[in-house]
Amino acid sequence: MYLSDDGKLTPEILQIGSIFGKLPPEAKDWFESLPWHQRRYVLLLCHLMRVSSPDVQAEFLDEYTADGLVSRKLDDRDTQNRVTQYLRDFHIDTELDEALLRSYIRQFYIHSAQDTRRQPDMYLESALKLVLSAEERNNVFNYILGFELLKMMFCMSWLEHERLYRLQRNQEEFITLYIKPIQHAHRVNGIVVPRDEGIFFARRSYFVQKPELSDKKLIELVIATFTTDTVTNFGFSIIRHINSLHFDYDFIFRPETEPIFQ
Repeated sequence: MYLSDDGKLTPEILQIGSIFGKLPPEAKDWFESLPWHQRRYVLLLCHLMRVSSPDVQAEFLDEYTADGLVSRKLDDRDTQNRVTQYLRDFHIDTELDEALLRSYIRQFYIHSAQDTRRQPDMYLESALKLVLSAEERNNVFNYILGFELLKMMFCMSWLEHERLYRLQRNQEEFITLYIKPIQHAHRVNGIVVPRDEGIFFARRSYFVQKPELSDKKLIELVIATFTTDTVTNFGFSIIRHINSLHFDYDFIFRPETEPIFQ
């Protein structure tokens, strides 16, 4: 079972050794200290996770890991307070309480599964990184901030998009990364239907139309439109430097009956 006919270790055993070599020393020591009958339970759990669908994996990981992750994030008061202040600066009333953190951790799993649908084996790996890596855990707040901002932008009219992007230093990059994907999602989902395709920012009824989206649909659209990396990097850029996103609430959201530009 362990040796091939020529007396060498079988590939299966070599693979197991390779897996153990990737474990943190504490985890390896713990597993090796288990009696055989308890090791069987661990192996059974690994098998069940491997053959389960992403939704089932997400449900299990939510129940098994979310409490510990939430408690760790709630202990990070400095980052939590900074993100809360950033949300207030952008006039977003989301409260960073335990319920929200727990829902966002589960959503992060699901969003990761969407990103890795072409490589389903990578889904569990992304979840384990979130559990084991301090750097990945720090990305939770980056992800929350980025996601809340993209939700806000999905609910903007195209006129408000124009006002927002004109405030940015690198307008073309901002349009390419965020505005075009959001407006494309508006179009293909019948949320905003342009009637003058040849005039990108024509002042028509669709241009000033405020998208009407339920909370569920809004979350689905952001997940379908942007990868976890894009969302996380967007939040991180603001946490790193608040002026990376220029924002003037009164200018962006003033009634469209006023002149578009000052």
